[in-house]
Formats: sequence, C-alpha cells, structure tokens
Amino acid sequence: VRLVESGGGLVQPGGSLRLSCAASGFTFSSYAMSWFRQAPGKERELVAGIASASGRTDYADSVKGRFTISRDNAKNTVYLQMNSLKPDDTAVYYCRRSYTSNYWGQGTQVTVSS
Repeated sequence: VRLVESGGGLVQPGGSLRLSCAASGFTFSSYAMSWFRQAPGKERELVAGIASASGRTDYADSVKGRFTISRDNAKNTVYLQMNSLKPDDTAVYYCRRSYTSNYWGQGTQVTVSS
C-alpha cells in the first residue's frame, strides 16, 4: 500500500488549495478514504472522509462548507478541495486508507498566513 499526497503549500487567508492523494498497491475503489491533519502541538484529527461505493462524505464541523472531499476511482486518487482557508487550517495533512487503518501517506504541509 502506498499513499502519496501533493498540493500543499503557503496560501493567504481566504485562499484555496487542492490536495491530492495518489494510491497504489490495493483495490482503491473498495475502500473508504479519509484526510486527517495535525497542527503543531495538537493531536491528529479527522478532516473529511468519503465512502467507497456510495460516495457518502463526512466532514469535521470546523471545515463544513469550506472543504470538499472527492475521489476518482479511475485514477486511484482522492482529493481535498480547501476554500476560504483560515490560519487555523495550518497543519500537515495526511491521506489515510479508510478511517482506522495503519496506512498513511507521508503528509503535505499546508500553511495559511499573510
């Protein structure tokens, strides 16, 4: 199993970023996928998740209405579109297979600052 995130960077408050997570080594379409984040000095927290078949999505209250998770099973990729970014969104963002597996990506840094 391999998960590789990309798309992080520095953005001003109110800006947007799209994170991507390219998956390999398993049948991507059979698994839910999720995004977590970890800010300095804080615990890692669930940001968003998407089911395998139904495409049902879940979001943390702090990102509802601003972030959108999606997946492209043909490309084995899950995305996180982040709009109206705030300084509190600054964190390392991780892709994870399902919600509870031990399979994580290496993380991508998102910094929201003016």
